[in-house]
Amino acid sequence: MNSNRPYSTESAHDHGAQDHGACPACGSGATRAFYRCGDVPVHSCLLVDDQQTALEFPRGELDLALCTECGFVFNRLFDPSHNAYSSDYEETQGFSPLFREFIADLAAQWVQRYDLAGKRVVEIGCGKGEFLAEMVRAGVASGVGVDPGVHPERIDADVAEKLTWVKGFFPEDYPELDADAVICRHTLEHIAPVAEWMRTVRAAIGDRTDTAVLFELPDVRRVLDEGAFWDVYYEHCSYFTTGSLARLFRRTGFEILREWTAYDEQYLIIEARPTTSGEGGLSPVFALIEDDIAAVSEAADRFAAAHAEMIGRWQTRLREVADAGGRSVIWGSGSKGVAFLAALGDDAPLVDAAVDINPFKHGRYMAGSGHRIVAPKELTEIQPDLVIAMNPAYLDEIGHDLAGLDLQTTLEAV
Repeated sequence: MNSNRPYSTESAHDHGAQDHGACPACGSGATRAFYRCGDVPVHSCLLVDDQQTALEFPRGELDLALCTECGFVFNRLFDPSHNAYSSDYEETQGFSPLFREFIADLAAQWVQRYDLAGKRVVEIGCGKGEFLAEMVRAGVASGVGVDPGVHPERIDADVAEKLTWVKGFFPEDYPELDADAVICRHTLEHIAPVAEWMRTVRAAIGDRTDTAVLFELPDVRRVLDEGAFWDVYYEHCSYFTTGSLARLFRRTGFEILREWTAYDEQYLIIEARPTTSGEGGLSPVFALIEDDIAAVSEAADRFAAAHAEMIGRWQTRLREVADAGGRSVIWGSGSKGVAFLAALGDDAPLVDAAVDINPFKHGRYMAGSGHRIVAPKELTEIQPDLVIAMNPAYLDEIGHDLAGLDLQTTLEAV
């Protein structure tokens, strides 16, 4: 995933460490813990140049809690002082043809749906800027990208002159959101005081109630239902369902226009506009969408057991390969890969390497586990018997790449 983060260590200190009792989304004290895990890397996508540094990477604790009032899930032990977002943060999925097709389609949808052709947009947490580039190609006249990890030199020349970059954070380095659309993709899950931050977004838009507010982030309901331990990691301190996300938006001054899931049902997308009357109203259509708290609570109750079962299944699978004299690798060295290897514990060495198509990661090391990140072509030397895709959405793409290397291997997905 994009995993962008427009939230600085300094801001986090200003807001204080996350309250261990009250819900950061609604303020309710009706929260209960349902899953805890210690010794996890505090960052997943920072580039690490040597194995020893990777092995000694700072660790933190997860203590996931559910708010039974609004359905929000959050890490009660999240410490924002660990935040170290910078140009060394390498989160992009933009080297994947599938992902590029997805963002091009989403950009085209938003430009058409909100009449953004010839207009100006701002993206909070723009990462490497690929999505803003697609917005320009879809017809917007100009865009501003705000992110501490931007690399303007990577942007294609055909759109570069229409884009401006702020190498920093919202709101510290870019306080006003004077635009026809405010975009924020895979950023809100990295922010602890979510309600306070969303109110800051609303205030920064000001009187422009015609501004389209377009967010994308992971869907935690799928994670809970599947026991997807590879999608739970320290940087993600805030987790949303369709219901809890809609409730947050309405509570912080937005009217919801549309909410849906995309990208193999992994992502939540919400489209809204600012209101002038405080809390946004609830339409009958969205009342049905938001009625999910009981189901989320049940899924949270099942998560720890499903999580343990899923880890055990992969530990067994890796041992089988190793006992037969074979070798295993994971495909995907981002957050999912870091979480997967961390969860394996003492069995992590059964994985020989992490494969990634992003050339900026090659020769670097995975935070926490110390696995070397290799280019796909290096698999001809490793000759793996098992390749584990960290995201099932990329199975076809990975399979095509493996076929091009003429490798005889088994490809499976988490």
